[in-house]
Amino acid sequence: MKTIKLKNTLKGEIEILNPLEKGKVLIYSCGPTVYDFAHIGNFRSFLMSDLLFRVLDYAGYSVTKVQNITDVGHLTQDDLVDSQGEDKILKKAKLEKKDPYEIARFFEEAFIEDEKVLRIIPPTFRPRATEFVKEQIEMTKILIEKGFAYSINGSVYFRTTKFKDYGKLSKNSLKDLLSGARVEVNDEKESPLDFALWKKAEEAHLMQWNFETCEKIPLEEIHKQHKEAKDPTLFGFPGWHIECSAMSLKLLGESFDIHTGGEDNIFPHHECEIAQNECTHGGKIKCWLHAKHLLVDGKKMSKSKGNFYTIRDLLEKGYSGETIRYALLSAHYRTALNFTFESLEMAKNSIARVVEVYRILKNHKEESTAKKSFDVEVSTEMYQKFLFEQDLGVSQALSVVFDLINTAMKARENNKLTNKEAMKVVKFLEDDFNCIFDVLPKETIISANLKKEIESKIIERKEAREAKDWAKADRVRDDLLAKGIELIDEAGKTNWKIKS
Repeated sequence: MKTIKLKNTLKGEIEILNPLEKGKVLIYSCGPTVYDFAHIGNFRSFLMSDLLFRVLDYAGYSVTKVQNITDVGHLTQDDLVDSQGEDKILKKAKLEKKDPYEIARFFEEAFIEDEKVLRIIPPTFRPRATEFVKEQIEMTKILIEKGFAYSINGSVYFRTTKFKDYGKLSKNSLKDLLSGARVEVNDEKESPLDFALWKKAEEAHLMQWNFETCEKIPLEEIHKQHKEAKDPTLFGFPGWHIECSAMSLKLLGESFDIHTGGEDNIFPHHECEIAQNECTHGGKIKCWLHAKHLLVDGKKMSKSKGNFYTIRDLLEKGYSGETIRYALLSAHYRTALNFTFESLEMAKNSIARVVEVYRILKNHKEESTAKKSFDVEVSTEMYQKFLFEQDLGVSQALSVVFDLINTAMKARENNKLTNKEAMKVVKFLEDDFNCIFDVLPKETIISANLKKEIESKIIERKEAREAKDWAKADRVRDDLLAKGIELIDEAGKTNWKIKS
């Protein structure tokens, strides 16, 4: 394994990654709230998480990644200390006159389709918040028992004044937050900074559970159960923040290595996660990574400004998934990325240049006078150094790539490129560049290493199926599909092809 250095938001400095278990890295990435199509700003954060996964894998680590689906509890005013307003999915359901669960499943599937278009590797686990309500209620009850939370009128709030480290991620003190943060007035709370772990549901609320039994209330049963209930305050739904704490605890354990998200998640969402985790079970998250906001033509993206784009919008304009991926990945995740259509054209041209050089060098035949003119190993070391030691330094890594291919082409023009050098550059593009950036057309580049990986995965899937571990078998298939490789089962044998 290579040494990896990352900028930890919690400590405010770049530090060496020291996983809890040697050689293994556990990651939790905040996933989408599935009430609409995810926009390019959302995907900047998701691509940063994908980049992290790929770099760690490239460096030799075994990576487990959890990326959730928020399908309940995320309210419209999520920048408040205690989120308020309507549930985003319920708001969409009312607008379209549909079942909220139907809305959630539709946009979840749409999100996964967009991920595939951008060649994002599927997470190891993709939990839905609605499938972990029992775990969320259990955490909430523990916090009540320990005195870190209190129940009033059917809602449960976290007592922020009891957790002395509240604000350590966002670098705020409780005093600063009280005087400067936007706070929704709520007379029933002990402090304006207290946030909801569980919210009481009125009868009109379409997604609700019984706090005592943890059972989901079917839509057709809501009116009847409210009418017959001895204690209607038992009906409610989870707060947004407790969802991620419960799912990470269940799937990664009390402590894990890295948590990622957009910079807008730092406060209040991730700040609240830390409070919940540490007060429930004392677990720690070692490193926090946050992607900076994306701008469009130098302005904040907004539907009212006419500069709001989903992946599907850009596909309709004729841009490929690889081009969009490259454009969103090409700037460092901690710098503001100014997205423009000029940047998309530049991304398209950059990919075309690499493809052109790859094809030329793949068929290169050296002149009899050719002698070794440069060292590909030096470029490989520099490329890795920027990715591993410069906090996922993609800009510098891309600079190395283009310096290398330009050097190779210049040597070729001067009849100084050996076959050996040409093949080393080809191998670099296959096994180093495309391993991380994954923007070359699938029909162009199927490396020997990728072929070996495919065959290995087919064997792994076969063994999982024989052991009746269907979840693992499906995961292997989906991982390959995300890389553009489709498995075909026929006549008792599994073959593969490049997905068109």
